[in-house]
Amino acid sequence: MNEDVILALVFMVIVLPIVLGIGSDIYKRRLAFRERELELLSKQTAEKAAQYAAQAERLEQRVRVLERIATENNTDLALQIESLRDVKVN
Repeated sequence: MNEDVILALVFMVIVLPIVLGIGSDIYKRRLAFRERELELLSKQTAEKAAQYAAQAERLEQRVRVLERIATENNTDLALQIESLRDVKVN
C-alpha cells in the first residue's frame, strides 16, 4: 500500500469518528440549550397571561359594580362612587 492510502485509512478510522463525535456533542448541547430557552420563555408567557387574566377579572368586577350603581335608584349614589375610588385597582 502506498502512503496516501494508509493516510486516508487512518483519517477515516481515527480522525473522522472523533470529529463526528465532537460535532454530535455540540449539536446535542445546542438542542438542550434551545429547549431550556423555550421552556423559560413559555413560563414567562404563561405568567404574563395569568396577570392579564387577573387584571381583566378585576376590571370586569368594577364594571359590574358600576352597572349596578347606574341602574339602581339609591340616594347614596355619591357615597358608593366615592367608595369605589378608595379601592386599589392593582
